Amino acid sequence: MCIAYLSLGASGQPLLIAANRDEFHARPTRAARPWAEAPQLLAGRDLQGGGTWMGATAAGRYALLTNYREPGRPMPPGAPSRGLLVRDFLLSEDDPAAWIAAIAARMDAWAGFNLIAGDARQAWYLGNRDPARAPRRLGPGRYVLSNHLLDTPWPKAARLRASLDALPPAAWEAAPEQVFERLRDTTPADDARLPATGLAPERERLLSSPFIISPDYGTRCSTVLAGTADGRVFFSEQGYDAAGRPLERHDWRL
Repeated sequence: MCIAYLSLGASGQPLLIAANRDEFHARPTRAARPWAEAPQLLAGRDLQGGGTWMGATAAGRYALLTNYREPGRPMPPGAPSRGLLVRDFLLSEDDPAAWIAAIAARMDAWAGFNLIAGDARQAWYLGNRDPARAPRRLGPGRYVLSNHLLDTPWPKAARLRASLDALPPAAWEAAPEQVFERLRDTTPADDARLPATGLAPERERLLSSPFIISPDYGTRCSTVLAGTADGRVFFSEQGYDAAGRPLERHDWRL
């Protein structure tokens, strides 16, 4: 994932997530579906690293991850794929607080990441570039996450937050195409507001919109998740090709 919006009990529904996954088009990927070896897990799969960027389980666990943008910083020696963090949390039966505390104790083993993980009772954020250096429990409210720390007000994050804050919660399951439409925002930031992460200005400009289109790298899929008070979970994934054209969309109800 490269941008995600999260609402926890702030809009009449316990959980709402909308996210875009940005990746190189050449990286092999399997679209979201139940995993053959773990049918309770619903997620896409990175066929190169073995993990995933976002998923949910029939038991009510969910997780998503974004990379922290830090060009030029070398990977830790032998660093595992960051997507394995999402996979391992979803497959675990440990209490989320205990699980994420164990990851925090060794978080420097990975390249820069932001992880949100939770269940029906609790949600946690952990960023291994966060100066706090500790997991943060998320209370009721709305959050947005891109390739910096949680709620960093990058222009793309501010645009997506404002757009989805204005969408009625009932639309997320009844009309998810309205959420996908807001995720498919290709408006770049003004040059004066571009983040300064060490990339060339033209690359910063390309990456400054919520939805990214380019021949080599861009938004590969969008995902919508809505959890209801009676324990149901609606999960929908819309795929895109390298030109930003919609591919197949699949909906699940857990």
